[in-house]
Parts: sequence; structure tokens; C-alpha cells
Amino acid sequence: MIEELLPQTVVTVEARGDEGTDAPLYPEEAALMERAVSKRRREFTAVRSCARRAMEKLGVSARPVLPGERGAPVWPDGLAGSMTHCEGYCAAALVRAADLASLGIDAEVHAPLPEGVLSAVSLPEEAARIGRLSAERPAVHWDRLLFSAKESVYKAWFPLTGKWLDFTGADIEFSTDPGERTRGGFRASLLVPGPRVGERRLGHFDGRWTTEGGLVATAIAVPHG
Repeated sequence: MIEELLPQTVVTVEARGDEGTDAPLYPEEAALMERAVSKRRREFTAVRSCARRAMEKLGVSARPVLPGERGAPVWPDGLAGSMTHCEGYCAAALVRAADLASLGIDAEVHAPLPEGVLSAVSLPEEAARIGRLSAERPAVHWDRLLFSAKESVYKAWFPLTGKWLDFTGADIEFSTDPGERTRGGFRASLLVPGPRVGERRLGHFDGRWTTEGGLVATAIAVPHG
């Protein structure tokens, strides 16, 4: 699902249901889960199983994936990546750092956001657009899609800046592909100074989205040039 949203240079591995939840952890990873509840431990394990399979696909020997600052995964030198998990699904996307500057992926259960969450994560302009899209294309839960896109924005942003980005730090507009109702793109216009990538300062991130199999997924690939 997420693989279709990213360039061919990116390797993506997904798992559904209980797949990977009993995979072995490295000792340093297991130590982090000693006091974790079962649900958290199973999600942590499954998504790292995906990450290691992605490393192997890239020809990189599997190794621990430990959380760094603000919980962001610390990837082996020479790699950039992103991970996501939700109920019944997880995925990891990896790419050689020479091919992309950064990645951000997110998946969510395709259902309306809990009451009050949209107002907490959206700008007034975004909320108004979400209202119009929901009336025009009710097959998509646009509020959940917005939340997912904001998560992907942050995951792409943080490795480039090392800084927090609030939900109100980017204004997201969605589009649909011609002839499609449940697939399209989005642009996240940064409302704070963007990161420098090479010789340019980014003013926005471009991403892709889809809904499939009861899930909504978003992805951002940040090129070097």
C-alpha cells in the first residue's frame, strides 16, 4: 500500500495482523520493552521486523533500530527511513541517503477522528477545506487523512531539522488523481522557516495518499535536488 506512494528507490515492507509480533529483538531493543504493556511491545517488535527486512532488501546487514531524540528511529549510517503502525498494520520504508534527503510515512485506521481532535490538529483553513471535501467525497474520512498527512510531515521534517513541528506548522491541501476517488496527492506548505536541503530552503513538502483495506496511508519523499 505505502510502496505505491513512494519512489522506486525506496524499499517498503508491510505486515498485517500478528505478522512479526513475535520476531526476536536485539538485546538493547528488548531492554526498552521490559516494562511495556503487551500491545506496545507487539507493535514495537513487528515494525522493527519490517525495518530489518527492508535493510536486507537494500543489502544492508540487519541491526537494532533504537529510538533517538523525541522517539525518532536512529537508522544505520547511509540510510534514511520512516516507520508507522496502527491497529493490525505496520510498515517500514528505507532508502539510501544518497537517493533521498528524508522520508515520512504514516498509516491510520480509516475512520473518523474522535470528537474534538480535528480542531486540535488543524488550522481554520484546513478545517474548512476538510468540511467541503467531506461533503463532496464522503467515501474518504478526510479528517483522518489530514491527521495522517500531518504525521508524515513531521516524520519527514524532524530528520532534517532536529526540531519539533507543531500540527499548526504546516497548511495541507489535498488533491485527487484524475478518475480516482480514494487516491491522490497533497502539499504541506510550511508556515515556519523550512529546513535547508543542499542549496535550497524548503517551503513545502509534497506527498501522496491512498485509502485501502480499511486504512488510510500517507507518504512524503524529500529529494536532494
